Amino acid sequence: MVKGDIITLHDIKEEMRISNVNAAAATDILIRKKLETAEIDERKISVSSAEVYDDIKKMAAANKMSIDELYEAVRNSNGFSSTEFKEKTKEKLISQKLYSAIAYSSIDIPKDDEIKEYYELYKKDFSRPSAFKVTIYGSQNRDALEKKITTPMYNSSEIKINEQTLSYERISPELAKMLQNTKDGSFTPIIKEPNGSFVSFFLQETQNRKESDYESSKNEIINLIMEKKREQVLSDYFARLKGNAEIKTIREVK
Repeated sequence: MVKGDIITLHDIKEEMRISNVNAAAATDILIRKKLETAEIDERKISVSSAEVYDDIKKMAAANKMSIDELYEAVRNSNGFSSTEFKEKTKEKLISQKLYSAIAYSSIDIPKDDEIKEYYELYKKDFSRPSAFKVTIYGSQNRDALEKKITTPMYNSSEIKINEQTLSYERISPELAKMLQNTKDGSFTPIIKEPNGSFVSFFLQETQNRKESDYESSKNEIINLIMEKKREQVLSDYFARLKGNAEIKTIREVK
């Protein structure tokens, strides 16, 4: 119970599965979410439809797409409908407003020395492929998909197979990052899609990987550093809030 709001054993087990963490970590994640929701309600933070549309319009412009093209790219990469994508965007904007309400002072934009140091430390993370050649395995049955991943020779009528070449510029940043972190000739983690089905990508080949130079990576690095600093502020705040909140453990996951 977090401020009278219930976290069930089922909630914890689902979070363990989705985030691939143990019971203690899953419980901490859910407690943080409950505290965030309570804080949003108490501070009366909201986001209008106009704000959501404006953010999506900026996102499309940054990716040199029309809004319809952005919706299509998101649908192809992670299965989100335009309505679901709008909801995700709304959640992101609420989180940003929550941070602004919590932060006692603004975070300074990192100086050139800090940006260059970050680039040198994580230079390999700023290599950019042109595309990913993948085989997409999808199923309503997670167990069948897991068996396919661990036993490649396994075949099942419950698993649909689709080969595609995904352009780096046309997929979501989240999917691009996941594929970049996957070795050629191996599977990505299983992803649960909004429609309840499951999917995993077998990465056949990463095409035309080349390192981005410092100048072309600079804005991305600034955003990454700022995001880390923002998350640290939020983590510290909610750690203090957790220490003072009324949290009651009734039964733990075994």
